[in-house]
Amino acid sequence: MSKSGWWMTDVGARSEVATPESRLRPLEARNGTAVAPADTVVSALIQMLARLGAREAFGVSGGAMATLWDALSSSALRVYHFRHETGAAFAAIESGFASGRPTILFTTTGPGLTNALTGIFAAREERARVIVVSAYTSASCRGRFAIQETSRDTLPSSLYDSGRPFHFAAVVDDPAQLAGVEQQLVAGLARRDGLVAHLALDTAVQRAPAAAPHTRSWSSPASAPAAPPEQVAACVQALSDGPFAIWVGFGARDAAAEIATLARRMQAPVMCSPRGKGIFPEDDALFVGVTGLAGHPSVFRYLEEFTPRRLLVLGSRLGEPTSFWDRRFVTPGGFVHVDVDPGVPGVAFGAAHTLAVVGDVAATLRAVLADLRPSNRGASVELPRPRIDRVERRRDGRVRPEALMDAVQDRVVDRSQAKLLAESGNSFLWTTHRLRFSRPNQYRVSTGVGAMGHAAAGVVGAALATGRKTVAVVGDGALLMTNEINSAVKFRAPAVWIVLNDGRYGMCAQGMEALGLAADAEIPPVDFVAFARAQGAQAIRVEHEGQLDGALEQALSLDGPVVVDVHIDRASQAPASRRNAGLATRPSAHDERIFPFAEDPR
Repeated sequence: MSKSGWWMTDVGARSEVATPESRLRPLEARNGTAVAPADTVVSALIQMLARLGAREAFGVSGGAMATLWDALSSSALRVYHFRHETGAAFAAIESGFASGRPTILFTTTGPGLTNALTGIFAAREERARVIVVSAYTSASCRGRFAIQETSRDTLPSSLYDSGRPFHFAAVVDDPAQLAGVEQQLVAGLARRDGLVAHLALDTAVQRAPAAAPHTRSWSSPASAPAAPPEQVAACVQALSDGPFAIWVGFGARDAAAEIATLARRMQAPVMCSPRGKGIFPEDDALFVGVTGLAGHPSVFRYLEEFTPRRLLVLGSRLGEPTSFWDRRFVTPGGFVHVDVDPGVPGVAFGAAHTLAVVGDVAATLRAVLADLRPSNRGASVELPRPRIDRVERRRDGRVRPEALMDAVQDRVVDRSQAKLLAESGNSFLWTTHRLRFSRPNQYRVSTGVGAMGHAAAGVVGAALATGRKTVAVVGDGALLMTNEINSAVKFRAPAVWIVLNDGRYGMCAQGMEALGLAADAEIPPVDFVAFARAQGAQAIRVEHEGQLDGALEQALSLDGPVVVDVHIDRASQAPASRRNAGLATRPSAHDERIFPFAEDPR
């Protein structure tokens, strides 16, 4: 039976279709009516989540959460009812990153929760702030073959215990629990390394009378502390002992000003992870390139020619997508590693010397800068830089991804304020390697879980949270897997999908070929213009490179969701040689050798 195929109550009459105007109304009231009093557990819970800063809720309905859905729909929260829980989860993640607020993901029992798990794992990996609220089969029905029975007896107990995948989890089967739950969420949201929480609501308790209200509120984590003074002093000493380079990760996205000050004061070269693009301007003379997946050979030219004493790592776990654990990153003095998570420094390169500095990156750098004297090395010599040559447009044949990226750089990145998300696969490789960002938080990718469909659905969440144009570069396979175009149409999200339409899973096809392996990665041809229009979205077809500029300008100027169907030339090889070489030469847990990667010529 479908998860929404049965109902305990009819809630449709209470639901409000969100409009651009209604989404912008104050939280305190909608249609001139005050928020409903906290007279049930679910209404008290929703008011609690609002106090914690949540403004958006994404999810899919179901009978076991009918009371919760009614309370959500009757509240002042902006409630977005999606087509699939995975898409809702990805949208919640990107909504949170775009807005800076925690977001709510709601699901029903059974497939409602299990469908959301990929997005939940991605939220944990991305250090997002997502609070999952799901339905839990009531005690009177458990063990009696209830419809979609969902409890510790039918699903892994780890879904209901704090640890992984949730930082905090609780089964709420008593109204008195809410006060303690709020305390846990307040503490979790004050952390800088994300919070993924799960509140499983017993279906009977959802409509029970609420306990006495509490008024605890969430304080923003923006004032997170610096590392302890002794660690700051050790950091200053290490950075004063010879030249160093800075390696910027996504966890340093709120420290752009401090990183720029440090780099220019010390004439320190800067490289970044794929998720760290734009935190330090990529057009700056001190920027030497992106590391890891689709990274730039200029990084290793710098390391080989200049041999810095140390690498200062800021907010990166240095995992496989960022480093491939390549021993060429291990400099004579090792790493100075700043991160809010004490479990991160020293893990990726276990044999290398690492000075762990545990604290908020921005606050820690401010403390370091107070005591760090400027470099006396004078003007910096010319450093290796990423070389991205523009291609000359051609008027016939399909569109080369290089030409598409040149157009995206010009029309989207440089001439608009649009945020850009990149999908897993060749979309990610092309955007990471060829696009250049000069401001933080303009580019978003998910490289850890790397789920297809993350950007395709996430773009809707980011667009809804900000009300501003948001662009996703996606593959045809990813858009067919998860897209939420229909949801974007319903809520008039200003989302744009640029589809690399080559009739295959491009990264898989090219990777298998590079490894000398056989596989069928073909996709039957899809007309994404018809696909989009059938769901109510606007659409533009691009068949040759001369149409690129006009199509992108039109997509950015139109209201509502737009799909740009770009017919891609398969002959262009995405910059993935280091990834393919890594797959072919996987090391053992104790293998510290330098990987025999061939440098990507692009």
